[in-house]
Amino acid sequence: MSKLNELFRKRLNIPESENITFETLDQVLEKTATAIPFENICVIDNRTRDISKENLIEKILVKKEGGLCYELNSLFYFFLIENGFHAVLARGDVYEIAAQEYQTLGRTHVTILITHEERTYLIDTGFGGNLPLRSVPLTGETVTSYNGEFRIKKMNGEHGDYVLELKLRHKDKDWRIGYAFDSKKTITDVSEFNEIQTIISEHKNSPFNKHPLMTRLTNQGNVTLTPTSFTQWEDGNVTKEKVDKVRFKELAIGHFGIHPDS
Repeated sequence: MSKLNELFRKRLNIPESENITFETLDQVLEKTATAIPFENICVIDNRTRDISKENLIEKILVKKEGGLCYELNSLFYFFLIENGFHAVLARGDVYEIAAQEYQTLGRTHVTILITHEERTYLIDTGFGGNLPLRSVPLTGETVTSYNGEFRIKKMNGEHGDYVLELKLRHKDKDWRIGYAFDSKKTITDVSEFNEIQTIISEHKNSPFNKHPLMTRLTNQGNVTLTPTSFTQWEDGNVTKEKVDKVRFKELAIGHFGIHPDS
């Protein structure tokens, strides 16, 4: 068993002897979402490294940090490949709900496509609190998890040929767009995502280079930490706590296992 496979299973508490199949993939997605946070601390602290298999293993599995979409989904892609799945990566454009338009950064979201029994599914472990926790078929059926409902619609436009729509449990009354993606331009070399990391780190319109952000799903909902607040969703009930710098570091360590420098 490879180092990546061994360490990934250890972080998720999956026995080395357990066979990962399409039928058990939902459980792996849930464990990943609760164990590995979506966070931008390396971007904020200006200590990003080139996107490579070795660096992702070191960052997320050895140091037990989290990451952004291009890190989390790249690592999960490698894990899928090593467990016998037919997987590729794809890029997408995130939709801004407040502005009612796609982000101006271009295709900076990274997601995963797998093929099983001649059907293609989307898998995403790097979309913050919006994770489907399921394999979402590109044929339009709605899938449901404890995080909400998710579906993919065919589209034709500058942003891609499919769009992920979602309706989060306890949060969304209507369907909304998550992101569009291009299934025809697949990627297997993660070094392409260094371009995305540069945009995320340096572009003036990037939402991830302004202040620290950490979020992680829990079995009851999710937790989100910023420098000014700590928000918890539990079974539809939300609590929000104001935080200062000292409390921020305490919560970062306690709830996310992250030790921020700033």
